[in-house]
Amino acid sequence: MLTTEDFDFDLPEELIAQTPLKDRSSSRLMILDSQTGKVEDKHFTEIIDELNQGDALVMNDTRVLPARLYGTKPETGAHLEVLLLKNTQEDQWETLVKPAKRAKVGTMIEFGDGRLKAEVKEELDHGGRIIEFSYEGIFLEVLESLGEMPLPPYIKEKLEDQERYQTVYAKENGSAAAPTAGLHFTKELLEKIEEKGIHLVFLTLHVGLGTFRPVSVDNIENHKMHAEFYRLTEEAAATLNQVRQSGGRIVAVGTTSIRTLETIGTKFNGEIKADSGWTDIFIAPGYEFKVVDAFSTNFHLPKSTLVMLVSAFAGREHVLSAYQHAVEERYRFFSFGDAMFVK
Repeated sequence: MLTTEDFDFDLPEELIAQTPLKDRSSSRLMILDSQTGKVEDKHFTEIIDELNQGDALVMNDTRVLPARLYGTKPETGAHLEVLLLKNTQEDQWETLVKPAKRAKVGTMIEFGDGRLKAEVKEELDHGGRIIEFSYEGIFLEVLESLGEMPLPPYIKEKLEDQERYQTVYAKENGSAAAPTAGLHFTKELLEKIEEKGIHLVFLTLHVGLGTFRPVSVDNIENHKMHAEFYRLTEEAAATLNQVRQSGGRIVAVGTTSIRTLETIGTKFNGEIKADSGWTDIFIAPGYEFKVVDAFSTNFHLPKSTLVMLVSAFAGREHVLSAYQHAVEERYRFFSFGDAMFVK
């Protein structure tokens, strides 16, 4: 039985990247061979050397909503912070409210100049609230003007350019956090990859805050993931099947792409089909990969489900050893940090 402690490692706080690099693709890249555990230190642009003609590079095109709102209660002037998690029906959202004790059912909240108002409809666990918004115009436009990027709790610096917490191919609005493995790609690098004969394939998984939620159980088999919405189109599925049939590899960018592909592979007995729905797949050592042949990812938090996922593919000892190397070599960690390519 593996416990959460089995995925712990010492991480000096100064290695947590607080700001993005000026040039997205100037990050470092560690190559990890999952069979041998051997690591190599490179630069991110060299990822092109790890991709072969005929491979598919699969990316998550979700776009992060500026989902953090600061509001007040009109009757008392008390301040509240509201974080949008997911759209449950027309103008109703599941949210996290701080301080939750000020947000009882029936509480009214106003944001900005009152262009956006909300009423608390239902109380959920852990500060969760269902709230209903009222506004004039288009909700996403109102949100763009009033909301802030919901950066992870370990990033203390203010983000100067909101677009640096979006991938260059972000398109489908709906995430509470960025699929950060994709932040290293520039349009120029993607063009070079495509010119080499690699298929660029996009899927969508709207990242929830469950990504950052610590594992609170000892036995990892008892951990429950939050459900997130995913979609793979007919066109994308057809390309992936064609790549497979011609002997190419399916290379995922980030854990969100991995989880989407493996959700579909699990559902259809290893086959890739167009599909959409909600997934709470939890990938940990013992899991048999059905679709993904290699992937890139960032360096993750100790004891997180993301380290467990990487360990399921490359082996816990290999991954922890690679992370030890990353700490010694002063790699930058987490959302704005460096990357690793696991093959």
